[in-house]
Amino acid sequence: MSTDITVPVFPESVTEGTLLTWHKRPGEPVTRGELLAEIETDKVVFEVPAPVDGTLTEITMPVGAVVKSGQVVGHLDQSAKAAPKPAPAVSETAPQAAIVMPAAKRMMEEHGLDARQIAGSGKGGRVLKEDVQQRLDINESVPAPVAVPPKPVSAPAKLVPTPTTAPAGERPEKRVPMTRLRARVAERLVEAQHTAAILTTFNEVNMQPVMELRTRHRERFEKEHGVRLGFMSFFVKAAVEALRHFPEVNASIDGSDIVYHGFYDIGIAVGTPRGLVVPVLRDADRLSMAEIETRIRDFGERAQNGRLTLEEITGGTFTITNGGVFGSLLSTPILNPPQAAILGMHKIQERPVAEKGQVVIRPVMYLALSYDHRLIDGREAVQFLVMIKELLEDPARLLLEI
Repeated sequence: MSTDITVPVFPESVTEGTLLTWHKRPGEPVTRGELLAEIETDKVVFEVPAPVDGTLTEITMPVGAVVKSGQVVGHLDQSAKAAPKPAPAVSETAPQAAIVMPAAKRMMEEHGLDARQIAGSGKGGRVLKEDVQQRLDINESVPAPVAVPPKPVSAPAKLVPTPTTAPAGERPEKRVPMTRLRARVAERLVEAQHTAAILTTFNEVNMQPVMELRTRHRERFEKEHGVRLGFMSFFVKAAVEALRHFPEVNASIDGSDIVYHGFYDIGIAVGTPRGLVVPVLRDADRLSMAEIETRIRDFGERAQNGRLTLEEITGGTFTITNGGVFGSLLSTPILNPPQAAILGMHKIQERPVAEKGQVVIRPVMYLALSYDHRLIDGREAVQFLVMIKELLEDPARLLLEI
């Protein structure tokens, strides 16, 4: 009996996707629920599971094809037997093909690695980006074999093929299509620049009080909650408290109306191999610092493997982005439409500052608040950022909510 393999039903906001990869080949047996293919949309990657036990008999839509919700992409035969596999060339215990996640696959292609060289640590033995990086680290540390008599080796050689140097005078180029996510991000950023009156105000914050608090309680916090105490939970708490006092910063424009949101859904910008995504902490005002850190860690891990759900990256009333993790000292973040403001964090760096007539060294971070001037006046934007600064420089206020 032949069974159709169909594209999952997309939400209303997603019209089509690109078939990213097939994890099975015709003739291979599959079990119900097993991952067959992945489809990339402009928001998330959807998995295509096997609807029944059987054998994959036909792939009707190849990798790179544009597909729509419910479209048939292949067929399974519940009664067919798997085609006999060719005998292994070296031994009878040759490893089976591994399931490679999209980010890991791209990294493997860049470095010329084979999936059989890598042990997958993900669910069901899936090869993750971290597994590929570990393999590369091992390759970097293993010197190439030398002939007898040995010759001096200036540096350990990689076990993977390296690109040859282009002949002198040549100017090589590489052209690749934009991923759907990258194209969507580009579209939204241009939209923000064209539709909003974006201004940015800056301030600086002395991070010493927060750093001392983290140092004092970090070990116990991690032991109690099983998660590292980072800086982001402090910033989320400070942002929520400031949003309570300045509701227009938590609002958005809808046509000729201003929508004031009575909840605090904080987006956390995350860079991934596929592009920028912004998973949302729903009702952040109701979350403890441990819950915030746990969810952010989970978002970060799943974002790298394209496993965030559409609901998790949709909506949000305010966004925080941290360019400091990449070394940025100062930047002007772009709004995440239809939100009215976005907070930019940056690298913490020791600087001389004046305190009570004395010059002292303090760990300082520059803060940037980009906002839509159509909705938020300069006074409110500046006061909002000043309040975040004051809360972080006196973190006890976050606990007391004052």
